[in-house]
Amino acid sequence: MKTKSGALRQHRNVLTRAERIASLSEVEHFDKDSDSPLGLVKVGHRKPKVKKKVKKVESDDS
Repeated sequence: MKTKSGALRQHRNVLTRAERIASLSEVEHFDKDSDSPLGLVKVGHRKPKVKKKVKKVESDDS
């Protein structure tokens, strides 16, 4: 499978199993000792929206 050079730095909707385990472990929904890594639940991975900067308008009081 060919990939782009910067593909891993871009936002991906599908997480790897290791990334899902890490995400679930942070919120204590997965225990590495007792839970199976197979059949994991879906993990939402949303791209945060970037807010646009508001341009400042300069006013002349001459």
